[in-house]
Order: sequence, then structure tokens, then C-alpha cells
Amino acid sequence: MKKIISTEKAPAAIGPYSQGVKISNLVYTSGQLPINMANGELELNDIKAAAKYCLQNISAILEAAGTSMDNVIKATVFLTDLGDFNAVNEVYGEFFKENPPSRSCIQVAALPKGVHVEIEAIACCE
Repeated sequence: MKKIISTEKAPAAIGPYSQGVKISNLVYTSGQLPINMANGELELNDIKAAAKYCLQNISAILEAAGTSMDNVIKATVFLTDLGDFNAVNEVYGEFFKENPPSRSCIQVAALPKGVHVEIEAIACCE
């Protein structure tokens, strides 16, 4: 059975989807936009801050599911400009210092709400 994961510590879904879904011992997060949960605002200018907010939001969803960033096994990063790859990588590395998950990074034409980065993850539960 799947369990819907929801937390007020991450942005609410902007469409007909869940923040996260847990099935068996896996948690799948929806793509997280760079929303600063302290003030509810989108980060559209600073790519490093944007990546940080995406990853913080993923962390909050995983925490609500009973797991953590340490248990992420796969992440996907969507960028509107691969020129931001190094800057995002720098922030990403702060969240995954040891034993990082597998990852894909894809350039896309556009992302919701005009953001420049979106990140999703799959994690296991202990």
C-alpha cells in the first residue's frame, strides 16, 4: 500500500500530486522548487540559494516520511541552464558529503513558475 507523505515544512503541491509517496521501504519525492519556507518566496536569482531551498524541501519531506537525506539513493536535478551545473554541484555536495546517491542532471527548456532548478529524490527507509 502506498502512503501519502505531507508536511507543512515543505511547499504544498501546486497541482494534483503529493509532496511524497512512501511504498514499502522507499520514499519518492515530487520535484521540489526553490521555495524559501521561511518566507514562502521563490528564489529566481541566486542559483546556489535556489538549489539549497530545493534540497531543504526534500529533506523536510523525507523527515516527514521517517527517513533522511543520508538515505537518498537517487536524485534528479533539472536545470534550465547547464551553465549552472558547477554552482548547483557545490551546494548539492554540502547535502551529500559522504556516500552520495546516484544522480541525473538534465537541462530542460522551462520549469514551473519560471524557476531555474528543480530537484527530486528517491530514498530508502531504515
